[in-house]
Amino acid sequence: MKVPKDLRYTKEHEWVRASGQEAEVGITDFAQGELGDVVFVELPQVGARVTQMKSFGTIDAVKTVSDLFAPVSGEVVAVNTELKENPALINQSPYEKGWMIRIRVANPAEIESLLSADAYEKALGAHA
Repeated sequence: MKVPKDLRYTKEHEWVRASGQEAEVGITDFAQGELGDVVFVELPQVGARVTQMKSFGTIDAVKTVSDLFAPVSGEVVAVNTELKENPALINQSPYEKGWMIRIRVANPAEIESLLSADAYEKALGAHA
């Protein structure tokens, strides 16, 4: 299971890749493995506002349907439209091609409040 060191994480298994004022968001390798094959993902429209730790969409997999939680607050500036046709990208490439939304971050301090890769790995250890 991969946990890239350059990302930040939530306890709910979302990741954030911050770049300037924007942050790309997806779910972790652990999360996609727990969900099983992803068959559909419901994401917000560009321009929607999201709030840290509030639901921004849902992910449907063979095993379950789960809410997706925004790791940071801000405005959605991009949505990965490829996921509509090929939601399996989330399983195949959770940190690259399986990204979900890009957010213009309202409060950069929220990124700092997220888990580091090491802290996320420790939290995963508690799941074992």
